[in-house]
Amino acid sequence: MSCLMVERCGEILFENPDQNAKCVCMLGDVRLRGQTGLPAERRGSYPFIDFRLLNNTTHSGEIGTKKKVKRLLSFQRYFHASRLLRGIIPQAPLHLLDEDYLGQARHMLSKVGMWDFDIFLFDRLTNGNSLVTLLCHLFNTHGLIHHFKLDMVTLHRFLVMVQEDYHGQNPYHNAVHAADVTQAMHCYLREPKLASFLTPLDIMLGLLAAAAHDVDHPGVNQPFLIKTNHHLASLYQNMSVLENHHWRSTIGMLRESRLLAHLPKEMTQDIEQQLGSLILATDINRQNEFLTRLQAHLHNKDLRLEEAHDRHFMLQIALKCADICNPCRIWEMSKQWSERVCEEFYRQGDLEQKFELEISPLCNQQKDSIPSIQIGFMTYIVEPLFREWARFTGNSVLSESMLRHLAHNKAQWTSLLSTQHRRGGGGDHGGPGTEKAEQVAEGDSP
Repeated sequence: MSCLMVERCGEILFENPDQNAKCVCMLGDVRLRGQTGLPAERRGSYPFIDFRLLNNTTHSGEIGTKKKVKRLLSFQRYFHASRLLRGIIPQAPLHLLDEDYLGQARHMLSKVGMWDFDIFLFDRLTNGNSLVTLLCHLFNTHGLIHHFKLDMVTLHRFLVMVQEDYHGQNPYHNAVHAADVTQAMHCYLREPKLASFLTPLDIMLGLLAAAAHDVDHPGVNQPFLIKTNHHLASLYQNMSVLENHHWRSTIGMLRESRLLAHLPKEMTQDIEQQLGSLILATDINRQNEFLTRLQAHLHNKDLRLEEAHDRHFMLQIALKCADICNPCRIWEMSKQWSERVCEEFYRQGDLEQKFELEISPLCNQQKDSIPSIQIGFMTYIVEPLFREWARFTGNSVLSESMLRHLAHNKAQWTSLLSTQHRRGGGGDHGGPGTEKAEQVAEGDSP
């Protein structure tokens, strides 16, 4: 196989046009050869997952020219991604807003550390630009731009890449979810038990990992990719398939944007590795692994946050909490997130049914109701983790507030489930038992 070089997303050059290159693609995805160390991935946004392409495997010999490679990409995706990598920000995301909206967005940013921060309102006020706006603000307020001597234009370009790599058509795994997780992470980084030990590098890693932890999420879960023989499942040997893809895509964008190019090579390699460790920790299948470790540390009282290793572990826990904190938000926001994630599940179930595949757990709208899914998720996934987080923080004001919201929201869903049963409505009529918890762990986090 000849040497493969990527100059722009979707533009592939060969040493010899007659030779073939084997491309690892996710519906036209292109893996980049990293400069050093880990391989990276980079892509542009693409339409909702096309089942006809799921089982397509790109074999050597199937792609012979650059022109044929480009045909794998939609025009919109190729045009959009290549413009981004040339540093040309598309006209649409310029977001020319009325001054009143900008003023309201700025006012909201002054309260970004409050737990009742309304990310949906903020996204509307920034015309769908919540992730970029939030990250620019947080990098500035945490002093990261000055400390790491970051170029503001390059930072903005990188954040636009990240935001645009989320799929807006996903009801849940989109850039608003990333912004919500980032805002939660910011709140957790300010917890007194943790904040006094954090270095600027810790803070930057935490915010970057939160912003990019679900980048390029296709709107279906790992079991779906495995049972459809998707090449990413093969590439990552069915282990943390999506999380590995999110991480490698993030590395690709960091390198392409050259955001950290001025830093020492050893430092950038360390940043890439730590970002990977943080993002991989969000795999819901590793929930018990991290929960058990946290419980052991708290029982033995052996966390030494002066040590980089222990700080990194708590950053992993903080990111896991931020990723599944929706049930701990106020009811109005929590309910909206619950409906969004279940809509994404149901879309996957409809796709599976259409193509005569076994419907994945939690994805059958006729059997799995939103209340039953949420009650099981809260009981077996969220509550155990947030109880231990509260122990770590010494029952801080924020931790106690989150646990109160969690209890209230669970009571609300329980009431709604009872109402469904009385009316004889559709959905799961059983209680949220152990089987439901196992189903949650096998799928994606609601």
